[in-house]
Parts: sequence; C-alpha cells; structure tokens
Amino acid sequence: MGQKVHPYGFRLGVTKTWRSRWFAKADYAKLLKEDLDLKDSLRDRLKAAGVSSVEVDRPGNKLRVTIRTSRPGIIIGRKGAEIEKLKQDLAKKTKREVFIDIQEVHKPELDAQLVAESIALQLEKRVAFRRAMRKAVDSALRFGCKGIKVRVSGRLNGAEIARSEWYLQGQLPLHTLRADVDYGFAQAYTTYGVIGVKCWTYKGEIIEGQTRRDSLRNDPEPRRQPLKDRRERRPLSAPPPPPIQTEPAGGAVQSTPSDLSSKPNPIVPPLAPPQPSWKQEMKHETAAPEAASKSENVAPEPTVAAEPVAALESATAPEQNAAPEPTASAPEAPPAKEE
Repeated sequence: MGQKVHPYGFRLGVTKTWRSRWFAKADYAKLLKEDLDLKDSLRDRLKAAGVSSVEVDRPGNKLRVTIRTSRPGIIIGRKGAEIEKLKQDLAKKTKREVFIDIQEVHKPELDAQLVAESIALQLEKRVAFRRAMRKAVDSALRFGCKGIKVRVSGRLNGAEIARSEWYLQGQLPLHTLRADVDYGFAQAYTTYGVIGVKCWTYKGEIIEGQTRRDSLRNDPEPRRQPLKDRRERRPLSAPPPPPIQTEPAGGAVQSTPSDLSSKPNPIVPPLAPPQPSWKQEMKHETAAPEAASKSENVAPEPTVAAEPVAALESATAPEQNAAPEPTASAPEAPPAKEE
C-alpha cells in the first residue's frame, strides 16, 4: 500500500495551525467528542452554505466557533435571525456561552474542500466525471492557482469494477513544507455506490517573517472570459464600411463618412468596384484618339427618304414635257433695294 501523508497534518506547526485550539487534562476525551459532534452537526445543518472549515476555540468555559464559508448570507439570515437561532441551539446543546464568527471565502474556486464538494454534488446529479473534473481544474487555474490535482475513485459511470481517475495541472510540491498546499475530501452518494473525491491546490509559498510569495489573497478577481463556441466563429465587431468613391469631371475624389455628412445631396455608391486614379487617367487618354479616328473613317450614309423622292421626279418628268398646262402669270416681285 502507498504511504501517503495528509498535506494538512504534515505542515502542522510549520505553515498550518490546528483547527481545535484548547487544552484540557481531565476531560480531554469528552471535549474531543464534543468537538467532533459539533463540527459534523454544523456541516449537515449548513450544507447549502458552502462551509469550508469549522474551527473551535475554548477560552475558559466559553466556546468560540469560527465558520469559513463562501455564502455567509445563508448562515446569517435576514437581520441576523438565523445566526441567533444557531447560537441558541449550540448554547443549549453544549451548556456553554457560545460566540460564532463568520469568515467569507472570497475565491471558492481555490478552496480545496469547496472544489471537492462541488465535484461530488455534480456526480450525484449524473454529470460526467471527466467533465466535472476538467471544469474544476480550468476554473482554479483561471483564478490564479499555481497547481491543482483532482482525483475521483469508485464505480465511475456505473462500471462493475471500481477505478481511479485523476487530473493534474501546474505544480504541486507535496514534500515542500513552506508550500501552501490545501487539501479537501468529499463523498458522492450515487445509486451505484459511493465515489470519493480528493482535491489538492497549491497557492504559493509561505516564508517566515515575510509575506506570502506569489500571494493570491490580494489579487483582483479576473474577468470571466467569454465561452468559445466551435459552431459559431464570428468576429466580435463588424469591419468598418469601405470608403465611397465618385468620379466627377477632372478625376476621382475619395470621400470619407465625415465629408458625406456635410454634403446635403446623398451620393449613390457605384456598382463596380472603384479603380485607382492612374487607371482612370489612362482610360480618358486612350478614349479621345479612338473617338477621333472613328469619326474620320466612317462615311456619311444616304438617307432613306432620298430614294423615293428621286423616283417620283423621274416619273413626272415626261408628263411635264408632253403637255404643259397653262398657268396664271404670277406678278413679278419688286427688285430689292440696294443699300
């Protein structure tokens, strides 16, 4: 069997502290059982609040409970009604004066216990275990985690033989005492059996007398990137419209949208694609000599109306020579005056 050490207990007294802080000589076993029952009852009662850890202090005959949670509003309740009710129940059960402190977990994606519980909850809802593991790993790395390892064991996908699957991303120095390694364990109760979920997260190094190296406590939360859909690959912003060109007499002029807004008359864009100015000048130069040569070579065509007129004149000519009809003498026009 593999000899594996609990990452939390391995670092007790070096970079980690105890989660139950008190001292007793006579009633040690009784107080220890009271602590264990208290933590189990709080986890069951506050299952929907995302409880990461419960710490117990016993100053004198008092009891101080510190709850680290990602949803403090559920524990506190409206105007503190829920936390007062919880305090009264614990005082009645332990027969001591109880104080409850609530600490919020700002980044639940980096808390190993909360990550393990979220994967176990997804497995109970029949989500594919590989998908749930990859989603947890990607979200932890996106929030700045230095390394994460997730392991699930049991009858995965309802298989007859139990097996283990795990994913590891980044670095995870398990044997480095100054490394801030968090560990969490949860169980998923499925119809085929129990599936265990373990999670390790590495957040940086803790050096005595200095601040944490590569600290994640004060880092701003990153913005969530939009999901990339393989079916839809469209640009985020439409390209700007192309500039409209017109061809007035004297050369091509390129107009910008700002110029169009100042002109009152709208300009209709050309159907053909715009041509460069040098190409248009060559077109105008070659068009002039071609038009002149065509006008010289082409002869004037005879009109259609001239042919019937000539035929009528030839037909009426013999009749006029044969018998001239007497016509009345027309008066002569007066001579034009000489200037």
